[in-house]
Amino acid sequence: MTETLKIALAQLNPTVGDIAGNLALIRAARAGAAEGGADLVVASELFLSGYPPEDLVLKPHFLEELRGALEALAEETGDGGPAVILGCPWLDKESLKAAPGAQLRHHVSNAAFLLDGGKIQAMRAKYDLPNYSVFDEVRIFKPGPLPGPVNCRGVRLGLMVCEDMWSQDVSECLEESGAEILVVINGSPYESDKAGERLQLAAARVAETGLPLLYVNQVGGQDELVFDGASFALGAQCNLRVLLPMFETAQSLTTWTRSESAETNSGFSWGVAEGAQTPPLDGPAAVYGALVLGLRDYVNKNGFPSVVLGLSGGIDSALSAAVAVDALGSERVHGVMMPSPYSSQGSLDDGAETGSLLGIKVDTVSIEPAMTAFAEMLGPVIGAGEEPGHLGGVTEENIQARARGVTLMAVSNKTGAMVLSTGNKSELSVGYATLYGDMCGGYNALKDVYKTDVFALARWRNENFPRGALGPQGRAVPENSITKPPSAELRPDQTDQDSLPPYDDLDSILKGLIEEELSVHDIAARGGYDPDLVNRVWRLLELSEYKRRQAAPGVKTTRRNLSRDRRYPITNAFKGPA
Repeated sequence: MTETLKIALAQLNPTVGDIAGNLALIRAARAGAAEGGADLVVASELFLSGYPPEDLVLKPHFLEELRGALEALAEETGDGGPAVILGCPWLDKESLKAAPGAQLRHHVSNAAFLLDGGKIQAMRAKYDLPNYSVFDEVRIFKPGPLPGPVNCRGVRLGLMVCEDMWSQDVSECLEESGAEILVVINGSPYESDKAGERLQLAAARVAETGLPLLYVNQVGGQDELVFDGASFALGAQCNLRVLLPMFETAQSLTTWTRSESAETNSGFSWGVAEGAQTPPLDGPAAVYGALVLGLRDYVNKNGFPSVVLGLSGGIDSALSAAVAVDALGSERVHGVMMPSPYSSQGSLDDGAETGSLLGIKVDTVSIEPAMTAFAEMLGPVIGAGEEPGHLGGVTEENIQARARGVTLMAVSNKTGAMVLSTGNKSELSVGYATLYGDMCGGYNALKDVYKTDVFALARWRNENFPRGALGPQGRAVPENSITKPPSAELRPDQTDQDSLPPYDDLDSILKGLIEEELSVHDIAARGGYDPDLVNRVWRLLELSEYKRRQAAPGVKTTRRNLSRDRRYPITNAFKGPA
């Protein structure tokens, strides 16, 4: 009877579609674990394909390559080293043959595998497929049956795949069928305060079953999702024994020991020795870590050499530049100031200070010649404004934004740098942004960050140096960019509050509408707002859906971002109060 089991938690950063690269990552993790005397290495959900693979799993050739990689890795476990548990999509070929003409998606599982002794020893398919928020696994996977435990070197492990832990059905079945340790492999993306919720759910499963639990989450950015890691081990008394860092790859060897116990049906239980516990991040520190990792992986995994962004002197572009430098290093960030006749000297000074604080290259390109050219081109067609040589009104305001977009895209085309757009969630919610202007770009780190949180993040970054950041220590955002009234500076003496409510009020209303789906009446009553104001914000939110569909992707940090979490029709005739 096995008395001790050494399990290595492999908190790694896979890339969707990079089968060879992901295979190399788990091989390296297994080799490192072997040096420490590990019996087993546990990686994350759908590790070999990367998570989430979305409709890649509907490609037969992709599934064939994954099967080959999984079988090759299984064969390598015949060397006497550690066993491996990881996730991989799995096509049931026999089931497919028995149902000619059936859709492939009805025969593909999101599966966990135990590889040992040169073979695939066991497979358990995910039972509870999530179908909410950013998850639509019901589209592409078939659910598995309630699982029984798998035998790994004399220990009965209860394998669960991510969502399987969020209710008690799977853990209850595993406990009743003789599991000794619960092992959960995960692709659980970051959201504010979610790490604590995971721990609470895991503790609930431990309390219900009396079994200790090992939780391994992936880390890294994938399009709009960021996976924060924070893998852990809980003892049978719900005590936290091991906690890996957030937003970093990490590997930790845990030691599990069997002992007699009168409280279990088997007469024994497993305990895990206390190991390293990295304090979790919360508040602005966690959000900032997600922004940095999300941008870093989007740029690096997609092969961009650098990023370029406009520096207006405002807080959004300054914070975006700080995140970019912390993610990529100052040598890979290029700032461009693009003044118009309405740009203040103070804003030019603030933009220049941003570049100086962060140590980035900054160029200045006046857009006034472009404004003049457009006025000459379009005046005969749409009429001139009140001021000679200008088109005036919102037309001229949007032309300024679009001239800046064209400028940044020209730099991008010439250098290969990706354009980083800088709009925040508050502006995108109500359409306070210009299509093909300040909205243009390949990625937007602040897309899911409300304006009030932009201020909080800027202040936090000025007072803290994030772990693993590549930027300079000390102040990163000019103080004046934080304290001055926000302005697009597209006309004389303009401020954001000419068009929008104060951001404290706007964000409170938007959170009620977006995060909570409250009615206009409920939000007005709760916040003491004029119902007409709340209704106006709601109408702006609904009318701007067409813009958001064309916005760059960006890091998801809240429970409901403005893309896959919130899916409203563009053509929408519902005009009544929310």
